[in-house]
Amino acid sequence: MQRHRWMTAVALVMLVSTLAGCAAGGSTSLSAHARTHRSPVPSPAPAATDPPAAYADERLGNMTLRQKVAGLFMLHAPGTDPAALRQFVDRHGLGGVILMGDNVPATPEALASETAALRSSDPDLPPLIGIDEEGGDVTRLPWDGLPGAEALRSQPPDVTQRVFAQRAALLKAVGVNLNFGTVADVTADPNSFIADRVLGTDPASAAARVAASVTGERGTVLSTLKHFPGHGETDADSHHTVPNAPVDHDRWAAQDAPSFRAGIAAGAEVVMFGHLAYTGVDAAPASLSPVWHRILADELGFHGVTITDDLRMLQDTGLPQYADAAANAVAAIAAGNTMILLVQGADTDPDVLIDAVVAAVQDGRIAPSRIDSDARALLELRHSIAVRG
Repeated sequence: MQRHRWMTAVALVMLVSTLAGCAAGGSTSLSAHARTHRSPVPSPAPAATDPPAAYADERLGNMTLRQKVAGLFMLHAPGTDPAALRQFVDRHGLGGVILMGDNVPATPEALASETAALRSSDPDLPPLIGIDEEGGDVTRLPWDGLPGAEALRSQPPDVTQRVFAQRAALLKAVGVNLNFGTVADVTADPNSFIADRVLGTDPASAAARVAASVTGERGTVLSTLKHFPGHGETDADSHHTVPNAPVDHDRWAAQDAPSFRAGIAAGAEVVMFGHLAYTGVDAAPASLSPVWHRILADELGFHGVTITDDLRMLQDTGLPQYADAAANAVAAIAAGNTMILLVQGADTDPDVLIDAVVAAVQDGRIAPSRIDSDARALLELRHSIAVRG
């Protein structure tokens, strides 16, 4: 996602206590008790020292369906009040929060206080705290003066690695654990809306710098590759429309895939799906396309966490088929996204989004195993952050 230069977003944490009366069979039904958010009855927590996979399996067994689904959402709450941000995440049981410009205070110390509050409810399972910190045109932190892609693509790849390592250190210092910072799109078209943000104008140069950016961030923050399958084949802006181009699989594999493949090989933990359609492969936007999710897994070998670009962008296109935020959320999970990113408007109730996905599981549109797999992947990733420190 792009939005304005200083935008950022914040908030999420998981509510994983077993609700009274819902401990048995909670993964397959939405109880009125859970829906009205009464005080939960604590269940035994897994040991903080458990390996992430074991921790995730044990914790998953104590969760209701609604808690699992809520953890698949990364949402935004405005403001810089640490207590209010934590309350937002805790109240909805979110798995993540995105920091936008309205969440970024004047100093690193103040931002560190915000993120510390977000982690305080459950230190063993911190929320994913994401930010768009690319550098250059998309810089959320006012104190990040490091160069962005437009400057880096004329320098050797090792410069990109050093810059992303320094930027990752800035993010970790303020408590951000997930950077939506690596643009893996490729274009040489100066008219493309993303032209100033790409790390390379051809597949080889982009691949080298994408890999370098991920290497630089490794072990400090989680890395995200965006915007799969690649925004470079069209000059349209997905903040205002669903760009489409008659790109077929062979063209994509030669032009757009190499940079994503290189970032995956370098160890990127997250891939963000773009709201764009390459009609030679699938007419649906990639973010809602099971076809593109299968290609990412089967052909590029990525089996980590996938996340949508901001789903609000689909609503903002004005296209009637994307007017319903809850329907978009259901379609995104059904397509194969592990997590939904949404900077919701004042008219969007997080509970409505969560309930819509729960209902889709209950009526068979989404398999329960899909939710369990996604929830487990996010529990493991979030706990790994706590273990790593």
